[in-house]
Amino acid sequence: MRCPFCNQDNDRVIDSRPSKNGSIIRRRRECIHCARRYTTYEVIEEMDFMVVKKDDRREPFDRRKVLEGMKKACEKRPISISILEEYTKEIENILHHKPDKEISTFEIGEFIMDKLQKLDEVAFVRFASVYRQFKSVSDFVDEFNMFMGKKKN
Repeated sequence: MRCPFCNQDNDRVIDSRPSKNGSIIRRRRECIHCARRYTTYEVIEEMDFMVVKKDDRREPFDRRKVLEGMKKACEKRPISISILEEYTKEIENILHHKPDKEISTFEIGEFIMDKLQKLDEVAFVRFASVYRQFKSVSDFVDEFNMFMGKKKN
């Protein structure tokens, strides 16, 4: 670490403390050359991944969009926000462990539908109707029948 005062790169760590959530380490350092002290913060560098949209545009993954989509589907349903946040974390963890750093909206939607299908039938159908862009009632009925067929198995 380069000293912000004398620009030398020889220091020693005096104290290290993790943040409350453990994602950041605060380090108190002392420059060997000028003996002045300064604080640094160390964080894990995570590789962001890109979401490939239907029109082939790419944008950074945004976990809030996943959570908001599930919240809309679960509106007025007896489902706590903590469960939806947990599912969002699970989906995000799945994505972080994929070797490819690009993922399609189709894959993300399938992960969400898988979670909602196990959680709440109404929320699943609501999300599916928007996600699959039903054009008619028959599209809706087909999806519902497919859901009911999976449920029986």
